Amino acid sequence: MKAMILAAGRGERMRPLSDTVPKPLLPVAGRPLIVWQLQRLRRAGIVEIAVNVAWLGAMIEETLGDGAAFGVRIRYSHETAALGTAGGIVNALPLLGDAPFLVVSADIWCDYDFSRLGIAAAAAHAGKISAHLLMVDNPPYHPRGDFTLADRRIGVGDGERLTYANIGVYRPDFFAGLALGERADLGQLLRARIPRGDISGERCDDSWMNVGTPDDLRRLERLLQTP
Repeated sequence: MKAMILAAGRGERMRPLSDTVPKPLLPVAGRPLIVWQLQRLRRAGIVEIAVNVAWLGAMIEETLGDGAAFGVRIRYSHETAALGTAGGIVNALPLLGDAPFLVVSADIWCDYDFSRLGIAAAAAHAGKISAHLLMVDNPPYHPRGDFTLADRRIGVGDGERLTYANIGVYRPDFFAGLALGERADLGQLLRARIPRGDISGERCDDSWMNVGTPDDLRRLERLLQTP
């Protein structure tokens, strides 16, 4: 399975830190945020990785290079202006091939073992599902959550809602109908696709954090430095 790391965003809530350093390169416990993702992917045996870049993208390419220093192979998807989460994926599809692939945001931190998503990738390849989402308990800043999860199926109806962890497996045709170069949001696309009933999910009980602000960065630093 190949993977894509979403790394093109401007990081408005992380300013002023992200004014001169792209958010994925902000260091925590001695490593840039995106490097934590690269290392976790490599440990899961996922070494073919696409990274989309826009804001200060040249700095990301200069830091990561072709990925050899991290035991992976990186190809870059360039965006003149950030295309949004779904638009960025569409732009990178030529790098990701015809099989289901993993998508993860550069600005999250999670203990989850990505190799566990192999089962979902196999189900997607067999046509049983079009996507598989990792869900987490709702963080304080998002108390209403995103979607329901019942019997491993994602829904938008009534019931307890969980928050999408920004980790998922997608078939390439999940993005059919979106034009190349079109700005599009993955959350909106998911809400439109979920009623079809072919998106599965699982609850993640591992440590997870959306690193969106300087305070989040400091909290994660303390977490990772705690023995």
